[in-house]
Amino acid sequence: MYFSICNEMFEGWGLEKIFSFVSGLGYHAVEIAPFTLADDIRNLPSNKRKEIREISESYNLRIVGLHWLLVSPKGMHISTPDDKVREFTKRYLCELIKFNYDIGGKVLVFGSPKQRDVLEGMSYEMAWERTVDFFRECSKFAEDYDSIIAFEPLARHITNFVNTVTEAVKLIQQVNHENFKLILDVYSMTDEGRPYSEIIKEGKDYLVHFHANDTNKLGPGFGDADYGEIIGTLKEIGYDRYLSIEVFDFSPGPENIARKSIDYLKKFVTF
Repeated sequence: MYFSICNEMFEGWGLEKIFSFVSGLGYHAVEIAPFTLADDIRNLPSNKRKEIREISESYNLRIVGLHWLLVSPKGMHISTPDDKVREFTKRYLCELIKFNYDIGGKVLVFGSPKQRDVLEGMSYEMAWERTVDFFRECSKFAEDYDSIIAFEPLARHITNFVNTVTEAVKLIQQVNHENFKLILDVYSMTDEGRPYSEIIKEGKDYLVHFHANDTNKLGPGFGDADYGEIIGTLKEIGYDRYLSIEVFDFSPGPENIARKSIDYLKKFVTF
């Protein structure tokens, strides 16, 4: 397993400063939230994309991929009955796939809670059907860019659509494409109210990425999540990809979160 960290907690930092700092702590990669670079990623020219890749490589870091995909531009939604909005959302996700490829990323984490919610007046079944169709098309596009869309089950207070690994696996099976897989997130796994080991084992055949955080929205080791169980199960299933630090409470400060999180994970993962 390898260590990655998400960039949005480093508010006001330039990418080079982030890369320099996290490389010094022993991280192997950075996960990028596109809205931190541009409101519309289509406006980021090729020379800037090349620069991002070159800076990361200069610090011996990989770009693991993207997350928080549909924060901007505003108004996107994957299952809306408004076909114009849905078509734009589809085209924009494809632009993100191209951007991810340009900067050396592989995974696109699809959380985007509000952009996947079942909207008022729409049945869950209809939202499900439209979501399956949406990801079938986008996954075909991702195949051409050697990219994987990783769908993230999220806690019930975050979204009303796909809250458990059981639902996520069902969605992945129905989309039925090699470029559409699973990411698990410790904070949202906690919401299921059952052992982390059960959840991880249920999703093991599709798991390609993992968000390491804790029960209190902070980094691993800041809360009550049992990382002995979590890392032990990941080892058991042969998971050999990234543990990516994503937090939702930045108040302890990015340096503190980044340092304490990796120091804690190193207790369970050796190289």
